[in-house]
Amino acid sequence: MASVSTDPSGSRRVQFTGPDRRRRTIRLGKVSKRTAEEVAGLVERVNAAALAGHAPPDADARRIADMPDALHAKFAAAGLTPARESRELGTFLAAYLADRSDAKPNTLRHLNDAAEHLRGFFGVAKPLREITPGDADEFRRHLTRGGRRGRSSNTVNRWMGRAGQFFRHAHRKGLIDANPFEGQKTTVRGNPSRMAFISVENARRVLNACPDWEWRLIFALARFGGLRCPSELAPLTWDDVHWPDPAADNPREAHGWLRITSPKTAHHPGGGERVIPLFAELLPHLRAAAEATDASPEAPCIPRLAGGTNPHTHMKRIIERSGVKPWPKLFQNLRSTRQTELGRVHPAHVVCGWMGNTTDVAAEHYLQVTDHDYARAAAEGELIPWGREPAESDAKSDARMTQNPTLHGAAPSGAEKRVPVKTLAAQGETPPSAAQGLYMPTNKLPPLGIEPRTY
Repeated sequence: MASVSTDPSGSRRVQFTGPDRRRRTIRLGKVSKRTAEEVAGLVERVNAAALAGHAPPDADARRIADMPDALHAKFAAAGLTPARESRELGTFLAAYLADRSDAKPNTLRHLNDAAEHLRGFFGVAKPLREITPGDADEFRRHLTRGGRRGRSSNTVNRWMGRAGQFFRHAHRKGLIDANPFEGQKTTVRGNPSRMAFISVENARRVLNACPDWEWRLIFALARFGGLRCPSELAPLTWDDVHWPDPAADNPREAHGWLRITSPKTAHHPGGGERVIPLFAELLPHLRAAAEATDASPEAPCIPRLAGGTNPHTHMKRIIERSGVKPWPKLFQNLRSTRQTELGRVHPAHVVCGWMGNTTDVAAEHYLQVTDHDYARAAAEGELIPWGREPAESDAKSDARMTQNPTLHGAAPSGAEKRVPVKTLAAQGETPPSAAQGLYMPTNKLPPLGIEPRTY
């Protein structure tokens, strides 16, 4: 039984005997007698369920879940319900980050950055329930105004996405009724203005300015191998380098290949490793590195990066020393340049397999339209609309007929003889493919069956 008592000051309290047979008290303060009796009834039912060893009724469980933090803490102190996680922003963020031992170091660093922005804007004592969608809008504007020149939309979208991740977790834990960051723009889009194509000539100038073989190999693997730097360069060992074997029958073994370990895509099925060709541009730099260092199988190819050094700052100095103007997104644009080059020669799925991304990601963030594309289009002459072929000179037509004399007879004008599809049908002839347009080459079919045609 739970009983209600009233102090001389008018404050009310509920007393009951818990499952451990200890007398417990829940102080309610100055509330009405009816409210105190309702709480006492709830305490009695929950305590009875605990004594019987089963969960309280659903209605009572929901009522406890919806209690204010202060009253819920009193129920928890009395042993009637588990303690509720803190609903203050600072405490919640600290608990969430401490629980993310599964996250990679870079992911955890990005989450900490976003948490720091939230704490700085809202304050650590801000109750989660008091943060509204309007507050999320103000937080976005605050992030956009940051820095000397403001932050890019992609940077803000990333932070907003991580903030939404925190509050989505709070919603799933029942700490808030809805995620105030729901509906915020979080997609990271490609930014053509930040893309740069690093020509082979400029790449050679940078390679010549590198002070040693390690820096040359770092640059070559990023520019001609398309590797992510430093995440895919640091774990590379000499056991991952498979040198060309001219005597091998397998083309891959004959030309050599590299095994790439990719922490960034390790959480995707089969994304932890990939194999890329030992491109001709990489081979001399790998051979020079193997001669200059310990090339035992377990040794890192680039010792400088194995210790966690980030090469961005020093590589930028090397580029400046070479006389080449540094480009934005230094290593990503080296990778983007390589994917663009390979995409001119090889099918998209092959190149994406080598680069470790998808065709959608490549189109959005990596593939570039370069001056070479404009020059090539202009050199090839006028583009011909679909469904119409250019007129050919007699010499070109004769040459084509010589190469494949079984195709069609040459028309006097030098163009292939074309007959409308309707005329073919009237003559009992079938065009080879309706997808070729309104005019098709003539291909007469032999009569079907034994009897001659009567139509």
